[in-house]
Amino acid sequence: MAKHIRLRCSDVEKLSALGKALSSPVRIQMLQILETEKLSIAELARRMQIPASSAALDIRTLQKANLVKIEEKPGSRGSAKFCVRDADMISIRMVGMAADVNNTVSVEMPIGAYTSCEVSSVCGIADENGILGMDDMELAFYMPERLSAQILWSTKGYVEYTFPNRLKAMPYPCVPRSLIVSAELCSETSGYREDWKSDITLWINGVECGTWTSPGDFGQRRGKLTPVTWSSGRTQYGLLTSWEIRRDGCYINKEWASSVNLDDLRLMEASTVFVRIGNKEDAVYAGGFNIFGKKFGDYEQDIIMSITYDEVVQGK
Repeated sequence: MAKHIRLRCSDVEKLSALGKALSSPVRIQMLQILETEKLSIAELARRMQIPASSAALDIRTLQKANLVKIEEKPGSRGSAKFCVRDADMISIRMVGMAADVNNTVSVEMPIGAYTSCEVSSVCGIADENGILGMDDMELAFYMPERLSAQILWSTKGYVEYTFPNRLKAMPYPCVPRSLIVSAELCSETSGYREDWKSDITLWINGVECGTWTSPGDFGQRRGKLTPVTWSSGRTQYGLLTSWEIRRDGCYINKEWASSVNLDDLRLMEASTVFVRIGNKEDAVYAGGFNIFGKKFGDYEQDIIMSITYDEVVQGK
């Protein structure tokens, strides 16, 4: 894996050491040689036709800038020391971060882009043109056409999405401050029923975060975005629901829901985040779920995962 040195203008000592190390054509030539080879100081001096004492001083300067390191390898007459390149890239951030600014990365996931599911009749998926596959058949959830889905429903089970963890791709070390998942949701029963409750749970990386009780499966009026191809007498819209996991617990629609916190989610251990939405097997109200896409229901969005984060200032 490439080693990336990341610095800010506030890293005065490190920048000064880096500037000194790169100010000499001789030291730059050393880095070019060490790009593909591991050499002792004596070998490096011979290659460059300079005194070994001068090479040693230059290597020490490169070490202080974390551009070169010394490795020891066992040999027939004891261990031998070799100069090894210790950096692949250097980034210098010329502007600082305001302390009162929230840094956020977001991903909007199409509702049909789930990577795992477990559903049960009554179930199905549809896009703005109509039902995909056949209504009330689990196999429809495995059709490639599902990626265009704008509504999906099931009377029990779950759907799970694999989100990219964009914090792992940030150019500077950072730590999460909060994670928010929002989606338009409601209960599911045959047709619709305004008072049909359902306990809908969110899991992140396999950790149960909190349960929101949907008050009904809504169909008395048309959804603001629901296409004309969708018949009356079926679910029309949901409620925009958000789970926010902070350091002090999980909040659903800004109300405290559980003690699950960011540390429990182990976000920085992987490049993906698994987001599961569904019903627990022992739910009090096992009333299924509908998930709406941006062309269905009342809200022009799919499933959004947002992570607010703080940058880590190295050396502090």
